[in-house]
Amino acid sequence: MLRKSMLWLALSGLAGATGASQPTVSVLDAVPTGHVPVAAVAGGRVVRSGEAGMAYQWPGAYFEAAFEGDGIVFAHGEGDVILHVLVDGQRIDTLHRPLGAYRIAGLSPGRHVVRVEVATESQAGANRFDGFSLPAAMEALPIPVRARRIEFIGDSHTVGYANLSTHRECDDAEVWRTTDNTRAFGALVARHYGADYRVHAISGRGVVRNYDGGAGDTLPEAYPHALLGRSATTDDTGWQPQVVVMALGTNDFSTPLREGERWGGRAALQDDYVQTYVSFVRSLHARYPDARFVLWATDGAEGEIRAQVSRVVERLREAGGMQVDFVPVDGLVMDACHWHPSAADDSLIAERLIRHLDGMADSPWPEQATSTAMP
Repeated sequence: MLRKSMLWLALSGLAGATGASQPTVSVLDAVPTGHVPVAAVAGGRVVRSGEAGMAYQWPGAYFEAAFEGDGIVFAHGEGDVILHVLVDGQRIDTLHRPLGAYRIAGLSPGRHVVRVEVATESQAGANRFDGFSLPAAMEALPIPVRARRIEFIGDSHTVGYANLSTHRECDDAEVWRTTDNTRAFGALVARHYGADYRVHAISGRGVVRNYDGGAGDTLPEAYPHALLGRSATTDDTGWQPQVVVMALGTNDFSTPLREGERWGGRAALQDDYVQTYVSFVRSLHARYPDARFVLWATDGAEGEIRAQVSRVVERLREAGGMQVDFVPVDGLVMDACHWHPSAADDSLIAERLIRHLDGMADSPWPEQATSTAMP
């Protein structure tokens, strides 16, 4: 069982001594007159837009604010998303395809931290979180700024594709309904360490080849862009993770080569994958020079994925100049939609990664897990 994150204990400590018995989320016609925007801290990769708005498309986005009072309002634009609403570390509601303004009410007067988490994947288009607001008489408060940071890079396994499903045969609607990145291994690991995190993952994308030879940017091609489709690019100079966890290769190797694909055979595909993956990790190291890199792989595709990831790690170690580790993960049941990891599998992956990170001779984490600052 994962340890309870010290971060969530700290957040809960900001709540009033007598918790509200019936916190609620209700729809409003509009943000109430006289409300003042509250600067939010955004997790994940977002593009700021206007005074309080933030566009996002990569998975794993979340938005937080702290305040003194008995309620707060937030707004969200149109989109096929599922949002979890949390107050003081406890989930109070889940919204499907939210649109417009929402009031969080029924809280005891006092200090609270609100967090809105995005559960779904959004390949089709960017979404917009339109910020928090309070009545002018209420007070916005400093919120925890976490010193620990982890980045997760991968494919549908990292997305949490249909991880809440209970069977392998699913239609698109069930995949959408049962995908929950907040229950995927990345969020579990981040909560364990009280860390902020980013998720750079797209279902079906690989290092040099997408699933079944499909079209679209590969993950390394999409990575530089803050929104998919190359519609926005930022340098993210303020984001410096201590750990980067990567899992890529399932889409490169899980299907046979199709006629007309550019590789002459499996060996050429493998060599291209290794060379491109090595170059991608090196580019990330240039971006995050102090980060430790952890590459993990399942035993899928008859061991081909693991064998090629091992080659990548070997080449990176031979070149030197960076810390890179390999974590094999066995024992996944893959009984969620379309043979994907279930929530139970996600817990197992998280436990393996935590065990590895805890066992490092030199801890990657700063001694102070959190500090406090205004957003």
